[in-house]
Amino acid sequence: MKRTALSGLFLSAALLASPVFAADDLCGSNLQTIKDAQVSTNANLSPEVKETLAKTEKDAMAAKAKGDEKTCVELTTKAITDLKNIGSGSEGAGK
Repeated sequence: MKRTALSGLFLSAALLASPVFAADDLCGSNLQTIKDAQVSTNANLSPEVKETLAKTEKDAMAAKAKGDEKTCVELTTKAITDLKNIGSGSEGAGK
């Protein structure tokens, strides 16, 4: 329960902080949020979610390298939203 709450708190803070970086590099800040989430919630993520995050991160980094910021932002934003929904769902299941 504490890990889930801590994970949710971290993800919320990361999501709230991302608009601060939006003017500079939303793709880069979203990638960092995904990396941070993987490290902080690694024990709570299923193997499927870990694999999906790794693939999304790889695809987003490839898009960024090609200069396709729009695709990078779309991929990373979806992954962050999915992570947030996973955190919300697991918190509710423990009650």
